Amino acid sequence: MTASLGLVVWSDYLCPWCYIATQRLERVVAEFGDAVTLEWRTFLLRPHPDPSRTLEKFRAYTQSWLRPAEESDAPVFRPWESDAGPPSHSVPPHLVAKAAAALGPDAFHRMHGRLLEAYFAENRDITHAATLVTLWAEAGLPPDAFLRAGDPAVLQQVVDEHNAAVTLGLSGVPAAMLVGGDVPVTGALPIGSYRRWIERALARS
Repeated sequence: MTASLGLVVWSDYLCPWCYIATQRLERVVAEFGDAVTLEWRTFLLRPHPDPSRTLEKFRAYTQSWLRPAEESDAPVFRPWESDAGPPSHSVPPHLVAKAAAALGPDAFHRMHGRLLEAYFAENRDITHAATLVTLWAEAGLPPDAFLRAGDPAVLQQVVDEHNAAVTLGLSGVPAAMLVGGDVPVTGALPIGSYRRWIERALARS
C-alpha cells in the first residue's frame, strides 16, 4: 500500500520526552503499516554549548528523568552516574542522525534509536565525537559514511530545520504535524491519542 498519510515530527536527542514520543509514534505507526510515514526533523533545545554547565549540575538535572520514567510504557531512563559529560549541546547528535539518514530510512532508524538509548539508558555522552563514532559502529553503519556528519551542508540542514520550526511557533518538543497541516501538536501524547489522530486523518483522506 502506498503511504497516504505523513507525519512530521520535531525532536531533540537531549529531550527525555522525545525519547518517549519516539517509542510511542514508532509503535503506533507500525500498526498502520505502509499507510503512514514519519519524517523526523531537528529542533535544538540546546543550540549552543553552555560553559557554565558543570557535571554536578547536569547530574542533578537528570534526576528529572525519573518523571518520564514513571510513564507506564516508558523506555529505560537512568539518571547520570557516569563521569563523562556534561553533554555540550544538541547539534552533534543531529549531525550524525542526518548522516545516517543519507544512507536510507533503515540506517536513520537504527542511529536514531541508538542515540536516544545510549544517552538516557546508558549514560553515554552523545555530544562527544568518540562516543558518536562508537555508536555509529554499534548501529552497523559503514565507517566512511560517518564523515558526512562533518559536511557544512548537513549542518545547514540542521539549522534550517530548527529555524523553520521556530517560525512555525514551536518553542519545545516533541511536536508532530500532519504533512500539509499548519498547527503542530506539542507534547508526548498517550499512544491512544496518536492512534486516534492517525485514524481520523486516514478516514478523511
